[in-house]
Amino acid sequence: MIVQAVLSALATAFDMLWEVFWPLVIGFILSAIVQTLVSRRTVERALGSDSPRSLALATLFGAASSSCSYAAVAIARSLFRKGASFPAAIVFEFASTNLVFELGLILLILLGWSFVGAEFAGGLLMIVILALLFRWTLKPRMVEEARRQVEQGRRGRMEGHGEMDMSITEGPFLKRLFSGRGLTAISHNFWGDVTAVWTDIGLGLLIAGTLAAWVPTSFWQSFFLTSHPVLSQVWGPLIGPVISLLSFVCSVGNVPLAAVLWNGGISFGGVIAFVFADLIIIPILDIYRKYYGGRMALYLLFVSYAAMALAGFLIGLLFQWLGIVPVHHPVTALVSGPTLNYTSVLNVIFLAIIALLGWRFLRTGGREMLRMMEMPAEEHAHHDRSGHHGSGEPTSGDAAPHHPGH
Repeated sequence: MIVQAVLSALATAFDMLWEVFWPLVIGFILSAIVQTLVSRRTVERALGSDSPRSLALATLFGAASSSCSYAAVAIARSLFRKGASFPAAIVFEFASTNLVFELGLILLILLGWSFVGAEFAGGLLMIVILALLFRWTLKPRMVEEARRQVEQGRRGRMEGHGEMDMSITEGPFLKRLFSGRGLTAISHNFWGDVTAVWTDIGLGLLIAGTLAAWVPTSFWQSFFLTSHPVLSQVWGPLIGPVISLLSFVCSVGNVPLAAVLWNGGISFGGVIAFVFADLIIIPILDIYRKYYGGRMALYLLFVSYAAMALAGFLIGLLFQWLGIVPVHHPVTALVSGPTLNYTSVLNVIFLAIIALLGWRFLRTGGREMLRMMEMPAEEHAHHDRSGHHGSGEPTSGDAAPHHPGH
C-alpha cells in the first residue's frame, strides 16, 4: 500500500515535469539570451534612486534576469552594495522571480492563459503596492542599518551567481547573439540558471505529486472554504503566501504546487498570491537576516506579505469582474500521463538543444563557473581580478564574454 502510494506520487510528479519540460527550457534559453545582451553594470547605473523611473527600470531589468530566487536575492544585495537604492534593489528582486519568461510559460501549460495574465498584471500591481509601502514606511535609519549590515559581508546563497556578469556589449545585436562568444555566454547563463533552480523545481514537483496523490480533494475544499464563495475570495490570498512560506519551495518550482492548490479549490487570487510568495520562504528570510539584519528581515516579511496578499486579492476581483476567471477543473497533468503528441515531440527536440548547450558549456570552463556560483562575493571579486587558475580552465567571466577564441 505504501509502495503504491509512493509510486503514484512519483508518477504524478513525472507527468507534471513532462508537461512543462519544453516551455521551461524555452524560458531558460530566452532568459539566458537576455542576460547575455544586457550588462549588469547598466543595471547598477540605472538604480541609484527610488524615483518612479528607477523603479520602472528595476522592474524591466529584473524581468530580464535569472528566475532563481536565491540568485535574485544575491543580485539585489550586490546592487545595493554598489549604490542602488534599497527599494530599487528589492523591486529588481521581485521582478526577477515574478515577471520572467519561464514562469509565464509554465503557468500557461499547467493552468492556462488567465493565470499568465493575472501573474504579470498582478506582478506589476504588487510592485506598485510594494513601492508605495516603501515610500510610506521605510525610514532612512533602517536603510542605513541595512547598509552597515550588508557591508559585513555575511554569506547567503548563490553569491557568486549574483556577482557574475557574462554579458557581451560590443558590436551589433545580431552579431553578438550569433557569435561563438554569444553561444558560450548563452550556454553559461542557461546552465547557471538551471543548476541554481533544479533542486527547487524537483522539490516542487515531488511535493505537488505527493499532495495530489495522498491528500483527498475534500480536505482542500474544506480548507479553502469552497462552500463559502465570498469568504474563499478573501481567505485564498491571505493563506496562499503562508502555504508558500512553509513549503520551502521557491522560483518556478512552486507552480506545480500552485496547480495542486487550484485543483483542490483555492481561489483564483489565492493561486496568484501563492506564486508571488516565493521570496518569503523561511530560508530566504534567514538570508535577509544575514544580509540586512533581523529588523529589516521582519520588515521585508510584513511589507512583502501585505503586497502579495493585496495584489492577489485585487487581481482576483478584477479578473472575476471581467469574467475571465476559469472554472475549477482538474489540471491535465494531474489526471493524464505522457502520450505521443506535440508535447512529447517538443520535449525530444529541446533535449537535443540542451545537449548542445551542455556540450558548449563543458568545453568552455563550465565546471569552474559552477564552482564559482557558491563563492562568497569577496572571493569571487578576488577570483575575477586574478584572471586565471592553475587548472588552465578559463574563468566563468572569461569563458563567455572575454575570450575571443570561443
